Amino acid sequence: MLPSPAPAPLTGRQEQIGSIKELIGAAAQSRGGALVLRGEAGIGKSALLEHARQTAPGFRVIRTAGSEFESELPYAALHQLCRPLLSPEGLGELPAQHRDVLQVAFGIAIGQPDFFRVGLATLELLAVAAHESPLLCLVDDAHWLDPASLKVLTFVARRIPDDSVAVLIAARTPGTPDELDTLPGIELGGLDDAQARSLLAANSRITLDDQVRDRLLAEARGNPLALLQLPRTDGFAVPDTSSVPSRIERSFQARLADLPAGARLLLTIASADPTGDPALLWPAAQRLGIDVPAASTTATVSGLAEFATRVRFCHPLARSAVYLAADDTQRRTAHRVLADVTDPATDPDRHAWHRARAGAGPDEEVATELEQAAARALSRGGVIAAADLIERSAALSLDPAKRIERTLAAVQAKLDAGVPDAAADLLATVGNSAAHEPRLDLLRGQIAFARRDGGDGPMFVIRAGQRLATQDPEQSRRCFLDALEMSLAVGRAQGVMGRVLEAAEAASTGRRSPDILDALTVLTTDGHAAAVPLIRKILEDVAGPLWTDRPGLTAVLAAELWDLDTHAALVTWLMKTGRASGSPLVLRLGLAQLASNSALTGDLVRATTAIAEEEAIADAIGAPRLVYHRLHLAAMRGRREEATELFEAAAASEELSANLHWAAAVLNNGLADYPAALVAARLATSQDEIGLAGFALPELVEAAVRCGEAAEAATALEELTARTGASGTAVGLGIAAYARGLVTGVEEHYREAIDRLEGSPALPYRARAHLLYGEWLRREGRRKDCREHLATAYELLSGAGLEAFAQRAAGELRATGERARRRTGHTYDELTPQELHIARLVSTGATSNEVAARLFISPRTVDTHLGNIYRKLGISSRRQLRDRPDLVGPS
Repeated sequence: MLPSPAPAPLTGRQEQIGSIKELIGAAAQSRGGALVLRGEAGIGKSALLEHARQTAPGFRVIRTAGSEFESELPYAALHQLCRPLLSPEGLGELPAQHRDVLQVAFGIAIGQPDFFRVGLATLELLAVAAHESPLLCLVDDAHWLDPASLKVLTFVARRIPDDSVAVLIAARTPGTPDELDTLPGIELGGLDDAQARSLLAANSRITLDDQVRDRLLAEARGNPLALLQLPRTDGFAVPDTSSVPSRIERSFQARLADLPAGARLLLTIASADPTGDPALLWPAAQRLGIDVPAASTTATVSGLAEFATRVRFCHPLARSAVYLAADDTQRRTAHRVLADVTDPATDPDRHAWHRARAGAGPDEEVATELEQAAARALSRGGVIAAADLIERSAALSLDPAKRIERTLAAVQAKLDAGVPDAAADLLATVGNSAAHEPRLDLLRGQIAFARRDGGDGPMFVIRAGQRLATQDPEQSRRCFLDALEMSLAVGRAQGVMGRVLEAAEAASTGRRSPDILDALTVLTTDGHAAAVPLIRKILEDVAGPLWTDRPGLTAVLAAELWDLDTHAALVTWLMKTGRASGSPLVLRLGLAQLASNSALTGDLVRATTAIAEEEAIADAIGAPRLVYHRLHLAAMRGRREEATELFEAAAASEELSANLHWAAAVLNNGLADYPAALVAARLATSQDEIGLAGFALPELVEAAVRCGEAAEAATALEELTARTGASGTAVGLGIAAYARGLVTGVEEHYREAIDRLEGSPALPYRARAHLLYGEWLRREGRRKDCREHLATAYELLSGAGLEAFAQRAAGELRATGERARRRTGHTYDELTPQELHIARLVSTGATSNEVAARLFISPRTVDTHLGNIYRKLGISSRRQLRDRPDLVGPS
């Protein structure tokens, strides 16, 4: 960008300059941060970026800008920003895995980087560069950034609080990307009348009479660029009611019209290639016979652009004005010569991009080239870019069948990219095609599910399975399983399961090995005793399709059998697979299941750290956090206020309602609020949610007994006994035994419960068995016996952090004249969830770099957290962290 006249372009921007100065000053002291400048075109965002560049002494400045015409090339803007740092020396300071990821993302090497790895590698690249000198990253026209670059830059901007890095971003309104809403920002408004008059007077090249001046001021509406550019043109006799940006663009176009043909054509070529690389522009211009030295000099003198080591337009509106001023033939010509001079071997994507815009109509060769470019974009993690390239490929297809196939592929890509509304709009262009009906229904279902459109998603997918029953039985079964998983994810499994199983049974053809759909059919028709052997056989096939393709269903089935060992094995498999692949979906599922398993086994430290990491991933990809796991943890600890807030937040999003009610039942049983526990347990069990209703039944039994609802307790116990008896696991049988003791008051059932749970991993339930037995013994007047079990219950419960249940045990002990031994506070009460996670990782010997990679933050941020951890825990070294047994959690 051309140097802006100073100080005139910054008239009226003292407050914004102060904020930028504060940002830069903080970064100079290793307190990095980001700031987004929002406002309409011409309002002064770019001038403020330039001011920041000129007033950041000692900073290394790197910059990039979005391009309206380049958003389909993944990581293009990020590459432009990082290019100055990608010298052999700069890359050599990065760990090999980060260096490799960046080279793949920027098309230098072949591979498949995921977004997380690109984000972490970029974070490390900036952090390394900032060790030498503070770094100022300037990002202009963020509303035009390619989606992959935008995602990474936003990710990085949120994770530099302890690095000498300042990120200043300018984005136009309306149209500012939602991703930027998570960053601090300033809204730029127009100048007031006095400021506007001052700016106009300081920069007017001619003497304006009062009438013209007043008209200029009225039409500019305080827009600084309008005040600087509009006086250069004539034509103010008729008031212009169009928007200020469009009038500014016309002022640039008026200046363009006065230039010789060669300069105009050179500017058109430059506007068509946002890289600003003279090595491309000069040969392209020469192919059209342009006298490059003369034309570039003329264009520079006009003030529209500067032709030097890079080509920069004076303002983003100038680029778009020049491009739009050219007619279709001129634009196609510009793209044609740029394609001719772009090497398809070293830069195939940009070559295909220019060729696509050089054509006047469908072209199967170009369509194929774009399809190949989409595959390359996908391999580099540019999912949205791939979707756009495939969509353009479809538009250029001559063969109607290929056009439909490519369009459907683009719909799927947009779904994978997380833009279901765009996918729906594109799908609507396909219309009805009998040959593609099953695929259309499957896509409609996926779109509805992604949009959270009630229960429509599973219904569309069921219909797709029905249509495929005869032509592709295996795909048909997969559709039914998809529908079942969708229903589980939104908490409507029981309502949909019947339809899924009915449709699957009707569509079944030929002989095959029994699968999970068969097992669930037996479960719903013949009960647990008949279904459990089949379910267990399927669960034992760890290399089978249930584990590898449907880990979510595997977890649900393990819970249905109270099989915590299989569930733990699944967690290990998920975490190993997720870490190896870098898949955020697999990692989030693994961490969610790790949190559940840890809570059920009483390791609340591990549960807390798993939740913290899951939330870090959710934040990184812009996904909503899973409220339920934190709610379950708060419920087990008996923290009513925290649980109530989380319950309300989760209920508002209708997330897994049966899980919510189960957590509420656990909370209120722990707090001895049995009427509230009874209401919640009834709601949790009424939905008969697979994998969940069984765990809610003992809460219902306890609450019903305490509330004097004997018949209801007996009915719940009968159902619980049938389920646990079929499962045969120690956990299930032990829980059923103490529930039987509650209902019958027979001592041997409590003893059986303790014996069965003694060797199980389910510490909370083992502790509750001792608590319930101790409470029964006290009511029987057996003070000595009850003290033993109540003391055991208290030690187990308080040691695990189940505070409400522990207080119940302490209260019972006091009633016998004994006092429970007071315990010191838990580490997780002193540290934030993220600090606890960092402390636990460091206690295992993990380095700051390794911890940073896990939590998507910079190593310097890890070190800052460690300082806070040391202070809170009264220690001073990593070795002392490794010596703290409370970070390991109960076994």
